[in-house]
Amino acid sequence: MEDGTRRIALTIAGSDSGGGAGIQADLKTFAAFGCFGTSVVTAVTAQNTLGVRAIHAVPGEVVAAQLAAVGDDLPPDACKTGMLATRETVEEVAAAITTRGWRRYVLDPVMVSSSRDVLLDEDAVDALRRLLIPLAACVTPNLDEAERLTGLAVRDPEAMVHAGQAILGMGAPAVLMKGGHLDSDILVDLLITPDNVSRFTRSRIASHGTHGTGCTLSAAMAAGLANGKSLEESVSAAIDYVQAAIRAAPGLGKGTGPVWHGVTAK
Repeated sequence: MEDGTRRIALTIAGSDSGGGAGIQADLKTFAAFGCFGTSVVTAVTAQNTLGVRAIHAVPGEVVAAQLAAVGDDLPPDACKTGMLATRETVEEVAAAITTRGWRRYVLDPVMVSSSRDVLLDEDAVDALRRLLIPLAACVTPNLDEAERLTGLAVRDPEAMVHAGQAILGMGAPAVLMKGGHLDSDILVDLLITPDNVSRFTRSRIASHGTHGTGCTLSAAMAAGLANGKSLEESVSAAIDYVQAAIRAAPGLGKGTGPVWHGVTAK
């Protein structure tokens, strides 16, 4: 940091016992970007590279206590949310972000795992739309999440723009539409604001090591914002970091393995 101060980044998300996604991926990513990572655990999952075996949502009052403990002593320069699990947790997180004025907030609307396990209760989806999207500096849905948020079919870049604009209409100032699920060898991520659409293109990397890429991307964006970068700079650096982490994937596990968070961040 130019002033010698170590920035603090907060992740509000679920725990992944396999270490590839969730809180574990976020903290590794924060460290790669030189941030001190703090955490609020919203759910405990029993999972590995093959899938999710069990989920235990942390009670709302315990989530609130964690938010207060971090906020009172280690207020974040930026924060992100991942798996929130329940409507009660969404409400507690929205209240804390509002009360404490946390403006550099990246919302990763985690709803379903890569193994198709449901990670967000149905009644929490509407609460996320109403309460959290208007608070976010940027929302980062993949195609499936964008479809669930908007009710639109989202399978090509043109539809990604329409869905992103619909999420802007819910109160978000910016949306990063992630194109990792596009049926193409050339992938496109779109950063959509009321005034502009920025395209980030890259070639698909043939790899089984992609578990936790969405968590890692949003955590890297939050770290960039914590370090004083602009949103577009943070998005660009985050995409580069995830690409490098996929290329360096260690080949662990019998299923969709983790990326390697130890690569150098820019």
